[in-house]
Amino acid sequence: MTDHAPFQPRVSSLLCRLVGFAALGSLVATATASAQPADLVIQNAHVLTMDPARPQASAIAVRDHRIVYVGDQAGSAAHIGPRTRVIAASSDTTVLPGLHDGHAHLVGLGLSLRALDLRGLDSAAAIAQAVGHAAQAQPEAGAWLLGRGWDQNRFSPPEFPDAAALRTLDAASAGHPVWLRRIDGHAGWANHAAMQLAGLSKKTPEVDGGRILRDPSGEPTGVLIDNAMDLIERVLPKPTGPELEAAIISASGYVAARGLTAVHDMGLSVEAVGAYRRLAEQGRLPIRIYGYADDPIPAKLQQFPQSPAYRAELERLSQRIGPPEHSSHFTLRGIKLYLDGALGSRGAALEQPYTDDPQNSGLLLTTPDHVEMMSRWALIHGYQIATHAIGDRAVHLALDAYQRAGVRAERNARFRIEHAQVISEDVLTHRRFQELGVIASMQPQHAVSDAPWADKRLGARSRYAYAWRSLLDSGARLCGGSDFPVEDADPRLALHSALWKTTPVTAPKAPADALSVGEAVRLFTADAAYATFAEDKLGRIAVGLLADLTVLEGKLSLDDHLPPPADLPRRKVLLTVVDGAVVYDGLGQSQASRPRRRGRHILRH
Repeated sequence: MTDHAPFQPRVSSLLCRLVGFAALGSLVATATASAQPADLVIQNAHVLTMDPARPQASAIAVRDHRIVYVGDQAGSAAHIGPRTRVIAASSDTTVLPGLHDGHAHLVGLGLSLRALDLRGLDSAAAIAQAVGHAAQAQPEAGAWLLGRGWDQNRFSPPEFPDAAALRTLDAASAGHPVWLRRIDGHAGWANHAAMQLAGLSKKTPEVDGGRILRDPSGEPTGVLIDNAMDLIERVLPKPTGPELEAAIISASGYVAARGLTAVHDMGLSVEAVGAYRRLAEQGRLPIRIYGYADDPIPAKLQQFPQSPAYRAELERLSQRIGPPEHSSHFTLRGIKLYLDGALGSRGAALEQPYTDDPQNSGLLLTTPDHVEMMSRWALIHGYQIATHAIGDRAVHLALDAYQRAGVRAERNARFRIEHAQVISEDVLTHRRFQELGVIASMQPQHAVSDAPWADKRLGARSRYAYAWRSLLDSGARLCGGSDFPVEDADPRLALHSALWKTTPVTAPKAPADALSVGEAVRLFTADAAYATFAEDKLGRIAVGLLADLTVLEGKLSLDDHLPPPADLPRRKVLLTVVDGAVVYDGLGQSQASRPRRRGRHILRH
């Protein structure tokens, strides 16, 4: 498929960009299928189809998992039978193609729902206090206390926990081993009990692609960054298969209630892949999952990609991993690599040192040669590579590695760079993403969360940070996500961030590089579907496509002469529909009298 011109801030340009999808099939959006009654009809709504044949409509009908009618209310009447659920919406109700989260961690969200939530705490002492409460509530002696969400940027001063904070944490934990992951998942804080179980001490050497923070005497403070986190995580109790399945189900219900119909789940373990397969086979996955397996090459070998041992491992990989797989709700055809760390923990690899840490330019968690070797393997075996690269140096190295491996736009491999938070002017002017056909998978909420400190980290480079508009204008393809549970698992917040680059409680004033409503919606619908090779099935509302829908309170207008809505995060999710089945019903209407398809489950909240 050829690349399309970037969006321009006009409705006409939006329609021009949509026209590229017309060649995907001979579907006619206004066509009326046979007179068989539909399962679901929505009338009198504001339908944004993201389809060039009919960008907007007022009614749709769904039967047997697919959309069978898109048009006006009069035409939809022919699809109503005695068992059809008819929703007579108001004209300020918006129906969208099912919203995708293009980069998230659904398994991690499910597990974190059972862990200690440390988001928003403003000191190491407050974290220790929360751990103390958890320790008192844990009757099992020596059981691990796990948490996530702390952010040292909220502390005063904004520094990582030190040796004194470690002593406070030890006192609060009452002998329990403690492991608390930072909000971005690229750093963690352990107490002495956890470090003892891991054998971590003053004598422990540094880890390639990681950092052990130490006090002046060389003793670890418990804070471990990026690859050094493995020192603790290798001794953590592993969740069982049933626990993983329960985490997936609970997280799926959580995000379906917020309007998501699909999630691109990044960095899946072998065990998590197994859990997804079992749920899919049993028809228990309520939403669609596009899985990206975790890097299958052992971390130590990644540092030596030219070695005989690495090549032998790559050969075993070719024998061990089968072709990409796809079921109705679970697809596995991607592999997630990690090139650098995160900006918040100063692990993102930058071309020049951090403005607020002149001795530090970040970390490379693996070698660019490893990215190249895995890319060559993926091109042969039909897999899609998605490489975590946040800093401008990491983005540049990832693109170079892809290019050396033979990635080109005409190969249609649709390799991805995850986050791409800081890019260089060179990448933009030379249109590197477009040249290689690489997708920039970006998370608008990061720009909002990082705003209080990003300028301090980057200085003048901030002009090339979170540069969605610049990348679109360069001809690059994007897809949108949240990176939950790093950010809130709510596409309404993600859309708001793309439109305003500010929080819902801040007085909105859209910057020049914010997106239009049409552009923002595309990131989470048509573009996200394209990023997983599913644009002929999903991402638009058109006759014949799978019936994945998100129905929201309030009207979203494509008219760029009107300001984008400032209240989107507060607008209610009315329905979430996957394969024509209602998986979340915010209208409060019982589904008990409705026929239930085999293998489909309705979640009630």
